[in-house]
Formats: sequence, C-alpha cells, structure tokens
Amino acid sequence: MNDRSSVLARYNAWANHKLYDAVEALPDADRRADRGAFFRSLLGTLNHVLVADRMWMARFTGAPVPALRLDAVLHDDFDALRAARGEEDTRIITFVDGLDDQALSSSFTYSPVSMPGRFVAQLGPALDHLFNHQTHHRGQCHAILTGLGRAAPSLDLMVFYGEVGHGGLIRLS
Repeated sequence: MNDRSSVLARYNAWANHKLYDAVEALPDADRRADRGAFFRSLLGTLNHVLVADRMWMARFTGAPVPALRLDAVLHDDFDALRAARGEEDTRIITFVDGLDDQALSSSFTYSPVSMPGRFVAQLGPALDHLFNHQTHHRGQCHAILTGLGRAAPSLDLMVFYGEVGHGGLIRLS
C-alpha cells in the first residue's frame, strides 16, 4: 500500500461525502438548474466526476472503458447518484490500497475521450490526476453552493487531516 495515494483516496471519499450532504439539502430544482458551470448544473457536474472516475478506473485496471460522453448523466436521480458515488469511492480506496511502489511506477496505454491519439502514462501520476480532477470539480460545486447563498462545507485537506488524525496535524488551542 502507498500511504500518499491511500490518504488521497480517503480524502476524496470524505470530501465527496461532505459535498453530497450539502447538495442533498437543496431542492431538486436547484440541483438541476444551469448555473453556468462547465457541466451546467450541480447534478451535471457530479455525474461528470463519476463518469471520469469510471473511465480512469477502467484504464487503470485494464477493463473496457465505458463508451460514454464526458457530459453523460449516469444517474438523473440524486439518491441513486449519491449511492453510485459512494460505491465508486469504496472501489477507488480498495484499488489504491492494493498498490505498491512498483505498481505505481508501472505504465498503461490509453486513448482520451477528449482528443485523438493514444498515450502512455505512469499509474502514480495518473492517480494524482484522478484526485486533482475531483478536487477541481468539487470546487465548482462549492462555488455554485455559495452562489446560491448556501453553506458550503470546508473541503480543505488540512480539515480532513484534523478530522481523521492524518498528516501530523495537532490542534494547540
């Protein structure tokens, strides 16, 4: 197991849970409304992250990559989307926990959905991309929530460390 990747996988699950709690508190119309984000709505953005995670996990594991558009709506129902997100987060944690340094330095070949061509990538940096991609889109969701005048959760990595006791963070006062 690689400690850094394991922590990041758990951080992502924690942050997704907090974000989904905040989004769940909204009326369904607010989740669906076009807010000018790249994937338009909260529901569209959250679906995009799940689509991308499934594509990357298929690449990582050598499974067939789902033939989906990046704006595909896998779950139109928020409760079903939340359940699928939880399952995917568990799958990511389980996958990452099974990796060692040798696996992280291994390479794989993939074809992006967004551009033509085939690429070779190392697993470790590609996992970093998966985690960073989630953070990027959670930030968009956070901005939508605050734009609606709603409380948005603090999703900082240091808050995660403080809550779960990672990273050597010690509260002094």
